[in-house]
Amino acid sequence: MSSEAQKILLKYWGHSAFRPMQEEIINSVLEGNDTLALLPTGGGKSVCFQVPALMKDGLCLVITPLIALMKDQVQHLRQNKIDAAAIFSGMHHSEVELVFNQAVFGRLKFLYISPERIQTEKFQEAVKRMKVNLIAVDESHCISQWGYDFRPPYLLISQLRPFLPKATVLALTATATKIVIDDIQQRLQFRKPNVFQTSYERKNLIYNVIYEPDKFGILLRLIQKSTSGSAIVYVRNRKRTRDISDYLNSKGISSTFYHAGLDSRMRDERQKLWMAGRCKVIVSTNAFGMGIDKPDVRLVIHFDLPDSVEAYFQEAGRAGRDGKESGAYLLVSDQDVGMLEMNFESSFPALKQIQSIYQALGNYYQIPVGTGSDTSHDFDLSLFSKNYEFQSLEVFHALRFLERDGMIQLSDGITSPSRIFVTAKREDLYRIQVEQPALDPLIKLMLRNYPGIMSDFVVVNEKDIARKLDVKPEKVEETLGYLQRLNVLSYAPHKEKPQLVFITERRNMEDLLLTKETYADRKKAALARIQAVIDFVSNSEQCRNIQLLAYFGEKLNTRCGKCDVCINRNRLSLNDLEFETIRNAIQNLLATRSYPIAELMSKIDFYADEKVMEAIRWLLDNRQIQKDENDQLFIPKKSDI
Repeated sequence: MSSEAQKILLKYWGHSAFRPMQEEIINSVLEGNDTLALLPTGGGKSVCFQVPALMKDGLCLVITPLIALMKDQVQHLRQNKIDAAAIFSGMHHSEVELVFNQAVFGRLKFLYISPERIQTEKFQEAVKRMKVNLIAVDESHCISQWGYDFRPPYLLISQLRPFLPKATVLALTATATKIVIDDIQQRLQFRKPNVFQTSYERKNLIYNVIYEPDKFGILLRLIQKSTSGSAIVYVRNRKRTRDISDYLNSKGISSTFYHAGLDSRMRDERQKLWMAGRCKVIVSTNAFGMGIDKPDVRLVIHFDLPDSVEAYFQEAGRAGRDGKESGAYLLVSDQDVGMLEMNFESSFPALKQIQSIYQALGNYYQIPVGTGSDTSHDFDLSLFSKNYEFQSLEVFHALRFLERDGMIQLSDGITSPSRIFVTAKREDLYRIQVEQPALDPLIKLMLRNYPGIMSDFVVVNEKDIARKLDVKPEKVEETLGYLQRLNVLSYAPHKEKPQLVFITERRNMEDLLLTKETYADRKKAALARIQAVIDFVSNSEQCRNIQLLAYFGEKLNTRCGKCDVCINRNRLSLNDLEFETIRNAIQNLLATRSYPIAELMSKIDFYADEKVMEAIRWLLDNRQIQKDENDQLFIPKKSDI
């Protein structure tokens, strides 16, 4: 690793040393190799593209589906005096144009975009004129239909390669199975296979599955037992976040709740409250957690079954970032598996129904076929469903399909404040101030109070402006709209209602990309992920850690000794004098020669077969005995252990 990379890490991130595997990944990128990096949640993926991009001449194009992540990383880069910008759905067209110009003329070091943006004509024209040194693909598992969050727009990324033949590709993700790892490299047209992967094992994290009908009771006991640090409780629906938070507060445990339906200000406040340690527990849907790197999370509790092992593993992995022992608990009741299967069925509306709902959206907003790209509309799901006699839940899941396919985007409430960019030249502003004196106070106030307003969009507050001018906020909004019509400025007012953005132009119903084949494949892959979750919670014979690692293709021979499965086995065997007798008998027999399991069990006929098998399993898990290629048991030499 060059001293330059070390200096950049220290200067911008304040770290004197890289985390495991970061150094190797950065070297691979600097050597111009297409690279797939699998790093655990909190493993520092962003550093792997930000450091080499700063060392190379040109722009780093970052592709991610997470708008919140875009905004967060752009903000941090700018705070460090690094030129960065993001383009996402719902932005004012003038904002988009300004960012494109900055990228084309070399004024940006990082440009963040969503994968849907790639298909737009404006982007395709602009990217040909950009000097791109690196394409960073975050959440790269989304490119594979076998991944747990497949998004078809990711398939468009490979179309960039002919435009940018010299750019290196760095794909990043936290979790991927073997089939997904291969698929990512193929879909992104890697010049040669090149994967860097750390072990998925977290020695300090203890996974537990608890079957308990009284979930509230066990939840309370787990949190009360944890005397230090913070906790996250994950649930499936928004209402339950409030219910559980209220319950914990009533029991004297400081708690708050979080979900995507809260406005951005409230979400930020609650996250900061929890991050600062002023609130012990945050109860949330899976909307919470992206980019969270709180070191002292001692507990992550899943109150409901997750939709995939990958999602569970990532969310559970938010515990114990400081390396101290922490617990991940998955609470299960008898009806949970049935509920999971029912939710799965409802999340796949019939293909014809998805098409009908898409057509109804176009009619609802009176958007002709072939138009409507990048338009934003107030959206009330209940009102829309009632108007067309659809079931609300069916509409919700259909919209999620259309969103993953890159055709629309749903936004819950306020996503950004009002922004203004004065586009007129100073001489034109002076002329307007002279010709229309009524506009003079507002123009002067903007130029005086908002530095940079003539070179970029800046955040403004209409109420503050109204107070300073001693007028009503409605008058300020009206005047800003008038100045926009005069081409003096671009004005992007804030939105208080949920927004639905048409990312692409409206298509004919029969031209939707979602075909019968892709729909069927997606449903099949989702069903396999659901079954994997059911298998995980149902398997009480094998160490939880071993099960999880095996799912991701990693073999672990030694059980953790601390999960619910291991504790139960220890309780049944290790504290039992019978076990010692059986173990001694097994070891005495194997000291003379190897034995098939059946024959060995027949030799120990003074105890029940279940107890003998229990002892054999324990000895195998703890590598005190092993199996050879013929399935014969033997005692390994000390050098083999």
